[in-house]
Amino acid sequence: MLSKKTALFYVFLCIGLWATLPSISKLGQSNLDSHQFLFWSSLVSFLSLLSATVFVKQTKTFATYKISNFLKIIVLGFLGTYLYYILLYFGYAHSNGLEVIILQYTWPVFIVVLSLLILKEKLTIKLWMSVFLGFIGVFLILSKGKFSEIQFDNLKVDLLVLGGAFSFALYSILTKKIEYEQYTFVTMLYFSASIFSFISMIWFSQFKLPTINSIFPILMNGILINGFSYIFWFKALKNLEASFVAPFVFITPVLSSTLLIIFFDEPILTIYLFGLLFVVAGGLINAIEKDKIA
Repeated sequence: MLSKKTALFYVFLCIGLWATLPSISKLGQSNLDSHQFLFWSSLVSFLSLLSATVFVKQTKTFATYKISNFLKIIVLGFLGTYLYYILLYFGYAHSNGLEVIILQYTWPVFIVVLSLLILKEKLTIKLWMSVFLGFIGVFLILSKGKFSEIQFDNLKVDLLVLGGAFSFALYSILTKKIEYEQYTFVTMLYFSASIFSFISMIWFSQFKLPTINSIFPILMNGILINGFSYIFWFKALKNLEASFVAPFVFITPVLSSTLLIIFFDEPILTIYLFGLLFVVAGGLINAIEKDKIA
């Protein structure tokens, strides 16, 4: 068991790493497209996590997995470490970063909806409020506040990002009752992500070696943001109550937005601030309620 201070350190470490994702994604895709960047990042994640698995002497755990276990992990890897990220990276490459961040953090709202449909959780007033606030936030972003003459000028990209958020929510729901050893589980997730991203790179793009400018973003993203952050997060959740940890996650979009504004001069629309407020409020309500209905 970790001490509370150590577990909290892991939480804030994850938040700090995840907050850099939009900026690192933009840097990495200056020379690579979304498919290429995801493939190299996933491959680095897989190799670094496999090395960690060897270091902690958990490689024998792979032999305990049945074929059904591997199939489940492949499906989860497709949803949570491939589809979510390829749509997210595409969004950061082709849309306003602040807009993508807000749409990305609708996944807690989707978790509420999927919990009702898949886990058969009870519908409460707080859950209604969570869904309502979340979708108000999304509507504000998609409409840009032009209610009289709504123009979805970037609708395709926005819908793809929302699709990614839905994919991550579904991944989260499906992993709720799964108990696997952490290192081998995350390693296999990124092994499947490497396979899927390689196929999509060959199918939709082309094989391309990273340039010197892309190496740092790939290593940063592969080793820390997507790789070991999962291990840190799982360790934190095993030692802290979910209701205590979850609200801290919503610091992430605020930090991410700040970094984009500082380093990339992202244009700020007032409507984005209202959208962020509604999405974060919906997620916080969901986090508080989630612990009560679990």
